[in-house]
Amino acid sequence: MKNENLCEIRDLSKWFTQSNGAFRKQVSHLKAVDGCSFSIRRGETLGLVGESGCGKTTFGRTLVRIYQPTSGEFMYYEKGEENPTDIFKLKPSRLRGFRQKIQMIYQDPYGSLNPRMNIENIITEGLKIHGIGKSRSERREIIAEVLEKVGLRPEYMRRYPHEFSGGQRQRVGIARSLVVNPEFIICDEPVSALDVSVQAQVINILEGLKEDLNLTYLFIAHDLSVVKHISDRIAVMYLGKIIEMAETEELFKNTLHPYTKGLLDSIPVPNPHMRKKGKQLLSGDVPSPVDPPQTCRFLKRCPRAFERCTKGIPELREIEAGHFVACYLYD
Repeated sequence: MKNENLCEIRDLSKWFTQSNGAFRKQVSHLKAVDGCSFSIRRGETLGLVGESGCGKTTFGRTLVRIYQPTSGEFMYYEKGEENPTDIFKLKPSRLRGFRQKIQMIYQDPYGSLNPRMNIENIITEGLKIHGIGKSRSERREIIAEVLEKVGLRPEYMRRYPHEFSGGQRQRVGIARSLVVNPEFIICDEPVSALDVSVQAQVINILEGLKEDLNLTYLFIAHDLSVVKHISDRIAVMYLGKIIEMAETEELFKNTLHPYTKGLLDSIPVPNPHMRKKGKQLLSGDVPSPVDPPQTCRFLKRCPRAFERCTKGIPELREIEAGHFVACYLYD
């Protein structure tokens, strides 16, 4: 694997302002993403995991500027360029070019496709926006080629979304992302709405496309077994913050943060003889992200919390080579 970075996310935050009271004098902030920093290497798959509501989807949508960031930098290294470009500072005229390089696959294969448009028109939108293909016949050839890459027949381009199964619709979503030749694809829980057998097919397609087209993935999910299979590295997110990050094998063998241990212990094991004893299962629900206290975010659910945890927010630190954790247990 190459060590060259494709992009660096520096201190990214996305807060949503909320007004309370009859006269809206009280203002609070829902801190969906709160000061996250890490890099993504060119050609790797970085898994981003955590419970529902921890800010994973907001993180991905902020990178593609569906949401505008509250603060932070998204430094992107173009091929052959030594100095990165901060995508968050780009004007609309330059942003279009980077949107061709960075695409997103959405979670819901039912809601992400326009039911009034056939597949040809859905995929053609990206080609027209980025000026790819000089004529309709040339664009049809491009669409036919990309449909075959995701396992769909070219004649399907005349059909409408309601004529496909969930797995086929998600393949259309993948084809829509691929058709503009991106470098970096953000996969927002692309298999969570699919049956288990279909999940395996879609994951195999994504892995094959990564090798064939030299793609880089940010793979967002809550299913750790899926993330373990597809990811080179894994970042664990809790209540808007990255609390542990390591190579996939290292994270599963040498888990450090109590929250990550709880996530791994919650993975069901069908064979009763292979189940570990003394599992540390998570209790309680994720607290509200609205104006969280200036303590460890996992404090109220942590079985190993002590006094230091109440006196500040632990920073993400490198404990071992390539293994980062935000926990006072390792100070």
